[in-house]
Amino acid sequence: MRSERNEDLCLRIGVKQGGCSGMSYTMEFESRENARPDDSIIEYNGFVIVCDPKSLLFVFGMQLDFSDALIGGGFSFKNPNAYTNLWLW
Repeated sequence: MRSERNEDLCLRIGVKQGGCSGMSYTMEFESRENARPDDSIIEYNGFVIVCDPKSLLFVFGMQLDFSDALIGGGFSFKNPNAYTNLWLW
């Protein structure tokens, strides 16, 4: 999806209020130049992930996975520090 857009994009992950557990994960592409000075920036295999300080407390230790299976596919957030695993479609 990132390669379809001709921009220098990073993936911003975070949390917001909502969902069945009171919190839900967010994920969106944004221009790399929009990263704020207090954001944590993680580079992995040429991919840049950005996270704000408040969200970092909730996503620390989390594993992000993707499955293209017809049933149960999508992004999966597996966080050993959370009560349940959350899904983002």
